[in-house]
Amino acid sequence: MQRLKGKTIAVTGASRGLGRHIAARARDSGYGVIGLARSIEPLDGVSMIACDVGDAQSVAEAGRALREEADLFALVNAAGIASMNLVFTTPAATMERLVRVNLVGTMFCCQMAGKLLARKGAGCIVNFSTIAVPLAIKGEAVYAASKAGVETFSRAFAREMADHGVTVNCVAPGPIDTALIAKVPAASIDEIVSRQIIARKATPEDVWKIVSLLLDPAAESITGEVLHVGGV
Repeated sequence: MQRLKGKTIAVTGASRGLGRHIAARARDSGYGVIGLARSIEPLDGVSMIACDVGDAQSVAEAGRALREEADLFALVNAAGIASMNLVFTTPAATMERLVRVNLVGTMFCCQMAGKLLARKGAGCIVNFSTIAVPLAIKGEAVYAASKAGVETFSRAFAREMADHGVTVNCVAPGPIDTALIAKVPAASIDEIVSRQIIARKATPEDVWKIVSLLLDPAAESITGEVLHVGGV
């Protein structure tokens, strides 16, 4: 399995937050980068494609564009949304959107990119979960459920893709100072961090280091795993 700098990575959620950091760091590390995002925010050296991961037609259209990329070897599914509410106070529309973007969107993108990588017989897919899954955090039941689905999907999908030379893994960070947690009370974030083995917030760079490991040839035997940033 060849994974070399100079190859191209597709990154969802590349217009902001963690996805944007990953896209920029991958570019700086010598990879070609194609960003997928609902709203296009230009990023030097990164090609951008408009894509709503929760919309099957939008993902299919992005896939047609990616088919033209001969060097595509990886997908990083960084697009996601969060909401911290007790189950009783979570609107139905919020529940549906969390599942649609986080779980169904990940599956749409894996289906799309997985076909492209399988044809080449090599590649890497990195999905995103959260430390809220193993910690079963009060107020994050719906969000954690959407990400728990991503973990189970990724483990099973890893088995499907193994015969095609494609690895599938999950990175599960704790709280990171991005717009994703901007509206979450500080006390709630502190409680989550205190339950981690490493009791501090993660940084986008912490996450990039793990993603970059999974993109490296040295990690070609790692698949079906969930890597927790901060430890549980």
